[in-house]
Amino acid sequence: MAGGRRPLWLWLLVAAIALTALVVYLVVRFPEAMTAEENRMSLVAALLWVGLIGASVVVHWRTRPGHALRNVAIWATIALGLLVLYSYRNELGRLKDRVFADLLPHRGTTQGATVAFRAREGGQFVVEAEVDGTLVRFLVDTGASDVVLSPNDARRVGFDPTTLDYTRRYSTANGIVLGAPIRLKRVTVGPITLTDVRASVNQAAMTHSLLGMSFLERLSGYGVSDGTLTLRQ
Repeated sequence: MAGGRRPLWLWLLVAAIALTALVVYLVVRFPEAMTAEENRMSLVAALLWVGLIGASVVVHWRTRPGHALRNVAIWATIALGLLVLYSYRNELGRLKDRVFADLLPHRGTTQGATVAFRAREGGQFVVEAEVDGTLVRFLVDTGASDVVLSPNDARRVGFDPTTLDYTRRYSTANGIVLGAPIRLKRVTVGPITLTDVRASVNQAAMTHSLLGMSFLERLSGYGVSDGTLTLRQ
């Protein structure tokens, strides 16, 4: 052995024995984790990566020890960072929801079967819903008896406003308006999904479609507190 160096195969053998010992320990310590086929495949993939990285480190250590040590430090830092992120995954998830709630208030913040929306300037609540596969932004209006689609949103959802019968009369602050009765197959807001929702298409143009009582009254509960609207399935 020139220069007192041990042969490469010896280093690889030691690494293989250490890896095998680690696997045996994990299997004995956590036997329930190996019952699922997915977990076993994940272990095999992880071992292949560890073996590949370990072999690379050994080769680099023999040829360029300084570079090898630097690479080990980099990978150790990455692994530690990933471990910290995983440990705080719940807190980071809540932080993400808070950021999105501030930047995109119409998306809402979901928790279980509940979704909450923060008020816009003026105290109004805008809610984004999926209506028959199309995203529509609604202004929440507890004074509206039905869900009301603007003509533009109705077209996007799949209705032709020019062919509808405007037989429904609504009393508003601006007087009597006419709407065409329709049924929406599916309305989804966050984790909440309602089917066969009573609605109408407004005859006149509207800035926002309205999320009225034909949706809200079918929920188990809704309410406003501290500038936040909460909807419960």
